[in-house]
Amino acid sequence: MNPSDPSTLSVAAIEQLTARRQALVDQIGRVVIGQREIIDNTLLTLFAGGHALITGVPGLAKTLLIRSLSQAVDLRFNRIQFTPDLMPSDITGTDVLEEDPESGRRRQVFLPGPVFSNLILADEINRTPPKTQAAMLETMQERQVTVGGKTYPLPRPFHVFATQNPIEQEGTYVLPEAQADRFMFCLNTTYPSPSEEERVVRETTGTSQAEISPVITGPELIEAQRLVRSVPVSDEVIAYAVRLVSRTRPETPEAPACIREFVRWGASPRASQFLVLGAKARAATTGRLCADEEGVRQVARQVLRHRINPNFNARAQKVGVEVLIDKLLKEVPF
Repeated sequence: MNPSDPSTLSVAAIEQLTARRQALVDQIGRVVIGQREIIDNTLLTLFAGGHALITGVPGLAKTLLIRSLSQAVDLRFNRIQFTPDLMPSDITGTDVLEEDPESGRRRQVFLPGPVFSNLILADEINRTPPKTQAAMLETMQERQVTVGGKTYPLPRPFHVFATQNPIEQEGTYVLPEAQADRFMFCLNTTYPSPSEEERVVRETTGTSQAEISPVITGPELIEAQRLVRSVPVSDEVIAYAVRLVSRTRPETPEAPACIREFVRWGASPRASQFLVLGAKARAATTGRLCADEEGVRQVARQVLRHRINPNFNARAQKVGVEVLIDKLLKEVPF
């Protein structure tokens, strides 16, 4: 069966994908306690072939989640710690002069940086200035690195999961719009419930340590991503996704009053693409053979929250992006 061919989409293929997703949830859940919504959305990002930005205060298992995911998917993993003194070449790699042992002549050799991996954890990405953040632009969009006029392809699959501390904290830089737009989802971590926190303390202060077993390989993940893209979607669902995104833009005549009053600029066409792709991934991983409008609504907050730029009025009146998205979903019907 070739999952990239829409004609081969079948109940058996969808059931296999659903089972693999559940196996990933079970394996990650052995180490990451709680955070079920974040785990679900992280797996949606993975099966959709995208990248995700995870926001939250330190200590909420963001790094542990991505490391556990790499073990469960059996992918090569690299963590890049973003700091104020990090340089672009520390991420992408650089050309160095090396002496050829046979001829004795010097030659230029490219030394790959840590970005040459399958799963990248860009830890605290907003701790480094925009110049270094921009080193991730080409890698995330084109899945390649250009150094010294030469282009080097990155391994497949390739995913970036970036974490950032709340931008109100000192020593952070707001991600440029072009950088933030590369992320399919923006996920917000929350504190665990008291019972979950008790379990965290109990299981992390003893002698035993849970182990994660791989349940899917890199090639199998690529096949699953092709299967997700082959999920059919109707013109009506696409039109609904585009209608939602276009009405985040205050210059659009049909934009709700709250958008015109509180938004500086809205989401780009990438948001429409990710709404549909997210709906496809949600359908495929929950056993359904087609994407629908409800699937679009279920991923709308993750897709839009980092793409809507509030204006001064919103900040002055403390109107958050989440409030605007909620009003948008209420006012834009199927």
